[in-house]
Amino acid sequence: MPTMADVARSAGVSVATVSHVLNGTRPVLPHTRQAVLDAVDELGYTPNTLARSLVTSRTRSIGLAVSAISNPYFTEILQGVEAGALEHGYSLLIADPHDDPDHECKVVQLLHERRVDGMIVAPSADPRELVSYLGRHQVPTVFLDRVIDGVIEGMANGVADGPLRFDQVCAENTEPTARLVTHLAGLGHRRIGLVAGLPGLSTTAERIAGYRQGLTTARLPYDDDLVVHGDSESAGAERATATLLSLAAPPTALVTANNAMTIGTLRALRARGLSVPDDLALCCFDDFAWADLFSPRLTAIAQPSREIGAQAVRVLLERLAAPDRPARTVRLDCTFVHRTSCGCPDSGERGRSSQASLASLASLASQPSQFEKGNVS
Repeated sequence: MPTMADVARSAGVSVATVSHVLNGTRPVLPHTRQAVLDAVDELGYTPNTLARSLVTSRTRSIGLAVSAISNPYFTEILQGVEAGALEHGYSLLIADPHDDPDHECKVVQLLHERRVDGMIVAPSADPRELVSYLGRHQVPTVFLDRVIDGVIEGMANGVADGPLRFDQVCAENTEPTARLVTHLAGLGHRRIGLVAGLPGLSTTAERIAGYRQGLTTARLPYDDDLVVHGDSESAGAERATATLLSLAAPPTALVTANNAMTIGTLRALRARGLSVPDDLALCCFDDFAWADLFSPRLTAIAQPSREIGAQAVRVLLERLAAPDRPARTVRLDCTFVHRTSCGCPDSGERGRSSQASLASLASLASQPSQFEKGNVS
C-alpha cells in the first residue's frame, strides 16, 4: 500500500507539502498541488483518516440527529445534509432521537464521543438538557428545522464555560400558514380549523401564530375549539380531526400543520364518508411527492427541505472556521403550491390514469406507514 512518503517522492516534494495539500493546512502553489494530486491518483494512495484526525484534531465528520428519518420531509433534509457534507469532504454519522428528550441526550452524547467535528440537530419539544450538554462541552452545533431561542435565552447563565453560540436553520412558518388561512377565507370559509403539531415545538407555535395571523387578516374571530393538536403524527391527527368534526358547528375548512397529520386527517374524513373539497376544504403545511397525484390535488405549503439540509452544513462549516462569530438564525422561504383540495377549479390535466382519489389515499393510510414512525416537523 503506497504511503505519503511514496507520494512525496513521486511528486518531487516533501512529505510536509503532501500533508498540506491533502489536509488543506497551508496554501500550496497550484502546479505543486497538481503534482501531488497526480501522484495520489497514479499511486492509488488513500489517506489514513484516523492518523490525520490525530494530527489535526479533526475527524472531518458531522453528527446528524433527526427524528422520523423515514418521513419524506426529513429524508429530503438528510439528502441535503449528505450532499453538502460530501461536497466539502465530510462523512456523516446519523442517529434518531425519536423526539424523546432523554434519548435525544443519549444519542447526541454518543455522536460527541465519536469525535464528530460538529453536529446538526433537530431538537425535541424539551431541549433543555440537550442545550445544557452541548453548551458544557462547547460542541459546534446547528439546530435544524426547529428553533430554540427561548431555551437559549433562559439558560444563558452558568450553563457553559463560554457564551452559548448555536446557529439555526429552518423554514419560514408563520406567514406561509397565514396564507393558507387567508386563501380559504377568500373562498368564503368562516370556520377554519387547524390540526396543529406537538406542543413545545417551535414549528407548532409558529404555525399556530400564522393561523391566528391569517384569521386577523381575514377579519375572522379566533375560536379555541377550532384548534386541536394532532401531536405531529398521523394517529393523533385522526383523533384531533374527529374532535373537530364532532363540534356542534364543525369547520368547513381545515389546515393541517404537517404531512403526517394530513394523512391522519384524510383517514378521519374517510371514516365519516366526507369528501374533499365538496364537504370540507383542505390545505396542508408540507408538500410531498404524492400530493399532486390525487384528485382533488392537495393545496400545500412546500418547504425547501434539501436546501435546509445543505444550508445547515454550510452554516456549521462556517462556525468551525470562525468559532467566535455571532450566532445566527437562517430562515428559508416556502412555496405556496395552489392545487384543488381547497375548492378551487383544477387548471391542470384531468382524468390522468396515474391519479387517485383522496379516499384512496386515506385507504392507503389505513396501514402503518413511514409517516407514523415518529414525530415530524
